Amino acid sequence: MTPIAVVVGRPNVGKSTLFNRLLGVSLAIVDDQPGVTRDRHYGDAFLHGKQITLVDTGGLVPDANDSIDQGIARHVLAAIEEADAVVCVLDGTTSVTEPDARVVSMLRKAGKPVIYVANKVDGTRQEQLANDLYTLGIPSLLYVSALHGRGIAELEAALSECLPDTPDESPPVEDAGVTRVTIVGRPNAGKSSLFNLISGGERSLVSNQPGTTRDPVDATFEYAHRVFHVVDTAGIRRRSHIEKTSVEAVSVIRAIRSMEKADVALVLCDSSEGIAEQDARLLGLCIEKGRAVVVGVNKCDLLERAPKKMLLEKCASALHFAPWVPVLPISALTGTGVKDLMHAVHRAGEQFHRRVTTGELNRFMEQVLATHAPPTQGGRAPRIYYITQAATAPPTFVAMSNAPEHIKSSYARYITNQIRKNFGFEGSPLKLRFRGRDKKEK
Repeated sequence: MTPIAVVVGRPNVGKSTLFNRLLGVSLAIVDDQPGVTRDRHYGDAFLHGKQITLVDTGGLVPDANDSIDQGIARHVLAAIEEADAVVCVLDGTTSVTEPDARVVSMLRKAGKPVIYVANKVDGTRQEQLANDLYTLGIPSLLYVSALHGRGIAELEAALSECLPDTPDESPPVEDAGVTRVTIVGRPNAGKSSLFNLISGGERSLVSNQPGTTRDPVDATFEYAHRVFHVVDTAGIRRRSHIEKTSVEAVSVIRAIRSMEKADVALVLCDSSEGIAEQDARLLGLCIEKGRAVVVGVNKCDLLERAPKKMLLEKCASALHFAPWVPVLPISALTGTGVKDLMHAVHRAGEQFHRRVTTGELNRFMEQVLATHAPPTQGGRAPRIYYITQAATAPPTFVAMSNAPEHIKSSYARYITNQIRKNFGFEGSPLKLRFRGRDKKEK
């Protein structure tokens, strides 16, 4: 098993900057504003010949009264419990604080190997100021600058010595049976509650306060005998409501990037509002990016049976531009409908990667042409010679024609609808292209 090291400390001491530096990639959002990181973030690193898992945590505020800070503290304690070693990050440029003393006291009680780090130390002068941290009763101190890379090699060496050795293992092979899912939606739609429910643990911080989730949080797990890799993302509001340079803007960009890497985008909506305009925009963005889509209407436990039926009818009407997208009522609080939702997600992932043989497609195309041939346009009657599937994820079809430029978009939609009628592809977008004999694509 890969050894685990967790990075902890009070808010705004540079934990995420150090986490990114050790990983060698910018995985966690970094900002001068305290409290940006809230959930646990995991990343794989190779330090001094040893493969390890690093965990970044939110700023620890012991004995906090705020619900968000209390939730962060639970996550930090859970991360320490599963870790083999702890990196305690302290600010080397400020005086010793009471929260620092409480964090150090808590780590003594945890009984785990701890490396104490004085961050933001860029030179000898800062080292002298950081020596005040020894008043906390810590045995030793490493001076680093996570921003500029100073002292990182020494920290990596110390961390490697603290962690247990593991036998050499070949790198894991990605399982082709894993369905990659990204949960997207507006703030406070219940994305983190659903993520925690299906993953079987409190991986994402849940609060009634909108915008609680900022960094994407992911987990791989088995649910209903199927394996999923699910990413929980920040709520996405209308672009006009987001400041371009804010933490929220960065969170939204990362949410969209996570969606672009998924097989299935699970768009979660709030039943109290149905499919809002922003929900429809998000679904359209997922289709534009070529992702399979499933819509979950959350908080349906608050509705009676008749209003629930009317709600689903309104949702179907709002999504008239994508009638092939499954829409399911669920409750992330009670678990009602979640198994059916994840079955639909798995099914959409299968259809996203489905391939139809050329023989099947051309037998189907013969029937379509016999029933409804391409209409004449510009005095020319287009002919379609054959059709084949050129790609999956998303399924992409190419039809050869003598006059691709004369085939109307309405006829292309007709063929696409007939493909769905005959072969399914529920939840997955389809692409259809017409090419001429000179191989130039229209």
